[in-house]
Parts: sequence; structure tokens; C-alpha cells
Amino acid sequence: MRTPQSSAPAGVALIIVMICITVLSILAAGFAYSMKVETKLAMNANSEAELNSLGRSGVELARWVLAQQATIAQEPFDALNQKWAGGPGSMMTSNSPLAGVALDNIQLGGGKFSVRITDLERKVNINLADQPMLEQALRLIGVDPSESAGITGSILDWIDQDSNQHINGTESDYYANLDPPYQAKNGPVDDLSELLLVRGVTPDIYWGGVATNHLPAAFQNKVGFRQPGGGVLAYDVGLVDLFTPLSSGQININTASAKVLQMLPFVDENVAAEIIRLRSGPDGMDGSDDDTPFRSPGELVNAGLNNQVVGQIARYCTVRSRTFEVQVDAEINGYHRYFYAIVGRNGSRDVPVLAYHWKFAPAIPGHANAR
Repeated sequence: MRTPQSSAPAGVALIIVMICITVLSILAAGFAYSMKVETKLAMNANSEAELNSLGRSGVELARWVLAQQATIAQEPFDALNQKWAGGPGSMMTSNSPLAGVALDNIQLGGGKFSVRITDLERKVNINLADQPMLEQALRLIGVDPSESAGITGSILDWIDQDSNQHINGTESDYYANLDPPYQAKNGPVDDLSELLLVRGVTPDIYWGGVATNHLPAAFQNKVGFRQPGGGVLAYDVGLVDLFTPLSSGQININTASAKVLQMLPFVDENVAAEIIRLRSGPDGMDGSDDDTPFRSPGELVNAGLNNQVVGQIARYCTVRSRTFEVQVDAEINGYHRYFYAIVGRNGSRDVPVLAYHWKFAPAIPGHANAR
């Protein structure tokens, strides 16, 4: 009588073979992915110099465009329908060097770049803002009046160069007890995000409607940092929409938003709307062919303001911009890098670069100059 041989050893061997194949497949896939990443990193590293060149080229193009705009005698103003602002350019510039100039998807070498230019005179210079202007800003944002006085005083204490505390303000003795502790700056704001360090300024007040959709400032990434207060409201407008740390100090009535225009004395919501209606032309849209920009602040009388009022607010207004932020989106093989420059314009032959840096990610749409 014969006993049938067991097939168990053959089955175990098959399982072992299948396990080995699976492990080797996983290792091979991991190796292939690692090689793909290494290859991508190597390509990006090789593109560094060219990306930097694209960024510099974009800034130089912006400087040239701004210089050319300053030479157009028929346009002694800066407005949203002009080439530098992304507009079509007026009929008067059809024979100028700016005719046919593009700022998007410019091919250069093995990559391409796009340029966006934003004037900073469309906002209020935070370093020159006084108490009434700060209070008006907080009213426009919608901050509770019971909180406004403390925020206004704290901002003024942050900027002024002494340690004397304003009424309801805040100096270093308060910030020294926070985690982590820090000192009041007692100097001009260099980056607008510094306001997030000021007592009472919550992300909602600073960012407005995009309070949860922004890249944190560098100091917010510090271990243990906690913003005091922490708002829960979402305002339609924030401090970042109203202020800039760099500008000539005057507001360009051809480029400012309705909210910024209301920062001017005697300009309410209705007057601001009328200013925009007058400058935007028959179609009612800023930045189009039929725009009719103001040629001087004195023309504000056409918006319903009398000559006496216009004379009082003229020192706050301008129709020329002198400070610009340039954003360059450089791309090579799908790899992006975003370059930013602050450019001054003192004349057609004097357009210096005041600051220059780059980021891996772009600024929030509508907040390119949230410095």
C-alpha cells in the first residue's frame, strides 16, 4: 500500500517565490521613483541660473516699460488702462515704443516669464498714517469701535521712535510677557506683516476676506509663536488692502480702490464711487480702452467736492505713481519661481531697483504687494 506524497513543500516554495517577487517589485518601484525625484531635482538645480536670469529679465522689462510710460507727454498720469498696469494702452500710445509690448508668456532661452506691475501709490503709506487715518481704516474694515482705539494706539506705538505709550496703546513691556517675547519696533514698518505682531491686530483684521488663505509671515513659523487675540470674523477688507510700507505718501486717485479713496478726508462711499465712475469711462470698467483718468487732483471737483475741500485734500492725492512692485513668474519645464522687486521711478532715466527677492510660491491674487 503506497502513501501519497504531500504537496506542502511545493506550495511553500511557491509562496516564498511570490513574496520575493513582490518585495523586489516594491524595491524596484521605490528605486525608480527615487531616480525620478533625483532627476527632477538635478534638472531644477541646472535651471537655477537660467531662472534667475529670467527673473532679472522680467524686472528689467518692467523698468523699461515704466520709463517709457514716463516719456508720454500726452499722459501726465498713471492709470489702470496703461500698459504697465496690464491695460490695453490708450490710443495716444499707438505710435510709442509700448505699442505691441506684451508682459505675459515671454519666451526667452529655454523658459518663459510673465510680469505683473502694481503701483504702491494705490494704497496709504502706513508709516505716514496719523491717528484719524488709522481710525478710518478700522471703520472701513468693520472693527468694533470698542477695539479700534487700542489697535490704533498700538500701531502708532509700534512705529514711533520713542517708548512713550499712546492712550490705549502698547509698548515693549506688554510684548515682553508673550510667548515668545519680543520688543516693540519703535521704528518704521519695513514689511506690512509686522502689523500681525501688534497688539489687537488679528489675522482677520490684517487679511480681511482671505484670512485663512495666505502664506504665514516668517515670524509666524517660529516655534511657540501665538498671535494674541485670534479673530473669528471674516471682514471684506483688511489692513493689507489699505496700507503699504513703501510709497511716496500720496494716493493715486487713478489706481486706488474705493476703500482706499475713502481714506481721504471728506471722501465717503458715494464720492469714492463717483471718482471711480468718472475715471473708468463710459463702460464703467477700470482698465479698458475708454478710461478717462484724472489729469490732476483738482479735477475731483467733478466728483461732487467743492473747491475748498479739494484744496484741503489735494496734498494727500496725486495722479502719478512713483513706487511699484514687480512680480515675475519664471518657468522652465514646468518649474516655477516667483521674483519680486520694488522699483522707484524718479524720471524716465532714473528707475532704480530698491529691493529684490524670490519665493517658491506666488502672492495671493489681489495681494501681490502685501508687504
